[in-house]
Amino acid sequence: LVSIGNICRSPIAEAVFRKLVTDEKVEHKWRTDSAAVSDWNVGRSPDSRALSCLRNHGIETAHKARQITKEDFQTFDYILCMDESNLRDLNRKSNQVKDCKAKIELLGSYDPQKQLIIEDPYYGNEKDFETVYEQCLRCCKAFLEKPH
Repeated sequence: LVSIGNICRSPIAEAVFRKLVTDEKVEHKWRTDSAAVSDWNVGRSPDSRALSCLRNHGIETAHKARQITKEDFQTFDYILCMDESNLRDLNRKSNQVKDCKAKIELLGSYDPQKQLIIEDPYYGNEKDFETVYEQCLRCCKAFLEKPH
């Protein structure tokens, strides 16, 4: 699950996905992580508003921001990202990787409500983080329901 800085959207998506697979008792089938396209926030914890939003939904995360690696493209089956800019960057990076096996998609492409883009809430408020949470929840549920 990839966003530009890995402190708002992608850690929310990662935590939501991890909770869903744990609740469904299928966590042994999934390796879940999140990363950034950029190196701006490497090592940082998620934004305090992201942590607060997750906590309000009974979800904890100890994620530290990291940048996506060449190995991610070679080992993950799916790399799901938040917006078109991430998608462009990831496709460009994947072209430089031999034997890229990851399918790169917008997480929003799974949204039953057809909200394709999950907007960065960094400059927004708590309500914007809640919107991201709800989008991630809908998309992750729909992604899990499809045959893999």
